[in-house]
Amino acid sequence: MDIAVMGAGAWGTALAISAARHGRCRVVLWARDASQAAVLQAERQNRRYLPGIELPDTLRLASGDLPGADLYVIASPMAGLRGWLQRLADQPVPVAWLCKGFEQAQPGTASHGLLGHEIAAEVAPRLACGVLSGPSFAQEVARGQPTAIVAASEHAAVRDALVNSFHGSTLRVYANDDVAGVEVGGAVKNVLAIATGLCDGLGLGLNARAALITRGLAEMTRLGTALGARTETFMGLSGLGDLVLTATGDLSRNRQVGRLLAEGRTLAQAVESLGHVAEGVYSARTVVQRARALGVDMPISAAVVSLIEGQVQPAQAIAELMGRDPKPEAA
Repeated sequence: MDIAVMGAGAWGTALAISAARHGRCRVVLWARDASQAAVLQAERQNRRYLPGIELPDTLRLASGDLPGADLYVIASPMAGLRGWLQRLADQPVPVAWLCKGFEQAQPGTASHGLLGHEIAAEVAPRLACGVLSGPSFAQEVARGQPTAIVAASEHAAVRDALVNSFHGSTLRVYANDDVAGVEVGGAVKNVLAIATGLCDGLGLGLNARAALITRGLAEMTRLGTALGARTETFMGLSGLGDLVLTATGDLSRNRQVGRLLAEGRTLAQAVESLGHVAEGVYSARTVVQRARALGVDMPISAAVVSLIEGQVQPAQAIAELMGRDPKPEAA
C-alpha cells in the first residue's frame, strides 16, 4: 500500500516516520516546495519541527505534483484543509486529515465555521474520507513512544485503511464512526488548554486545574451532542484523552499560550515565541460563535475569547468564571 502524507510539519512528519518504521506500507512525505524537500532529503531529519529524530531510510520525500497513492493524509493547518479537499475531491482512494479545529468563518457567508467533515461535505461530497485524532504529541510519536489515536469515518473502508496503515507496535489506532464527536473533541480541547495554561500560569493550584478540565469536558460534550455526536465519544481518546494531554502536557502549544498570557505577554508575543501554530488561538472565536448559534453555553471557551481579544485581563477572566451563579453539575 502506498501512503502519501501531504505536509511536512511536526505531526505529518511524525506520522510518516511511524508508518515507515513498521514497514508494511510505502510512505512518501510531501513538502510544500522543492527546497524544503531537498533539505529533508539531505539531512534525513526535520530540524525545524523534530530536531534530532532521523527519518527512516524507507521514507521518501516529494514536492510539486501530487504523488500517486492508495491513501492520502492531509497534514496541513485547519486553514489549508478546504484547499486540499478541493484538490483531492475526485480521488477514488481514501483521504484523511490530521488538523483539528473549526474553520474560520468564510468572508461574505453566514457560516459560523465548519468542522473538517462539514467542509468535505461541502466541497468534496463524493470523497471517501475521515480524520485521525486523539492524544498525540508529534515528538513522542516520532520517537516511537507508546501512543493511541482514533481513526474516524462514516466509511468502513476508510477506517480500515487508516488502521491497517498506521497501527503498529508503538501506535495503536482505534476505529470510530462518530466523526462529529471526534472532531469536536479535537477542536475544543485546544481552546480549553489555553484556559488551563492560564490557570497554571497564575498559580491557582491543582484544584482549579481539575475543575477547568472537568467543566471544560462538559462544555465540549454539550457542543458535540448539539452537532449530532454521541456522548460516549467524549469519554474516549479524542475527547477526555486529548483534553487531558493538551491541557496538562508541557509540549502543548495551546497550554503554553495560556501560560504566557498569564505572565503578561500579549497574544502576539505569545504566538511569536512559540514558532508553531496554536490552533486554539484561531478557532476559539469560531467555537463560541458556533455554540451561540446552537444555543449552547460554553463559559470557559467564551472567557478564552474575551482574553485573547484583549477584553479582559487574565485574573479578571478567572474571577468572572468563578463568580457565575451556582447551577446543578449536570446542567
